Amino acid sequence: MTKPSSRRKKATSATSRDSTPLDDQDLEDISHQVDPASATIMVTAVEIGELTEAEESDRLHLERQVEKAFYLAGKALMELRDRKLYRNTHKTFEEYCRERFGFERRYPYRLMESTVVVDNLMKMCPNRTQNDLGADTFPTDSSEGQILPINEYQLRPLIPLEPEVQREAWQQAVEAAGGKVPSGRVVKDVVQRIMERTKVPNTYQIGEVCQILVKDNLELRGKGGCWAIVTAVNEFSCTVRIWDGEYTVGLQYLKSYSYLPAESEQIQSLSDRLARIYLDSLEETVKSLLQSLGKLNRPYLTGVEEKLLTLLESEYRKEIT
Repeated sequence: MTKPSSRRKKATSATSRDSTPLDDQDLEDISHQVDPASATIMVTAVEIGELTEAEESDRLHLERQVEKAFYLAGKALMELRDRKLYRNTHKTFEEYCRERFGFERRYPYRLMESTVVVDNLMKMCPNRTQNDLGADTFPTDSSEGQILPINEYQLRPLIPLEPEVQREAWQQAVEAAGGKVPSGRVVKDVVQRIMERTKVPNTYQIGEVCQILVKDNLELRGKGGCWAIVTAVNEFSCTVRIWDGEYTVGLQYLKSYSYLPAESEQIQSLSDRLARIYLDSLEETVKSLLQSLGKLNRPYLTGVEEKLLTLLESEYRKEIT
């Protein structure tokens, strides 16, 4: 048998006696030994020390920053929208959010709707105010105060509910989660049970013309009073088409116009004409006119209204073909 070189002996011996790191040559020597398994490689254990009081404080502060981020984002978006602080660079709020933050059309509204729900949940804890969510502490367990959500996904199932039902559902979800912050799935399951308990049959029919009731639904802001044509009937909502697109709307935000079939057909024809004109890039004055026509509480146009709509159809025909 070939006698191992002194270099190999040295490498093997060194690794068995101390924790000196092995270099590439050491590892290559070991791999060529007759019995590589006999080599012992020492690994120095790294002790994980306890956090200091200052580090614990820093960790808590940073965790709270993450937890309240969605709430602060929603508040900021509401102010940007309400004050139209995007107007010098973008025509619409949706376009601004898409290009500035990469948000799809629905997401900014989800964040804003979530802040409304959080503000409502805060009412269950009278000793706290909205300012608490902007401070360094954001209560998420019973030792600190009320348990509040930490992301907008947890709140999505609550958004269509009435304020008092939102609070009831959240309390039940917290209990179901063992007194901790519940997941979105837990909240959804609780809401489903409540909806089934208080279920109101959906009696709307496809093609029926309804009126939009905004109430506290931020996504429908500016759509109050618009007529909406039902295109799909869901369990607790309807998909409707209005002058600027389609929306899925909870039953509490709809009210039937009770039009006759012929009148409903007239509204559908008008809706199709408005939809063929509408574009995100339209001037605000044109959008305002289309919105006004989309809020008529009658199934016909006056002579002047017909002329205005015909003019718009002629003016924007190239853009929609």
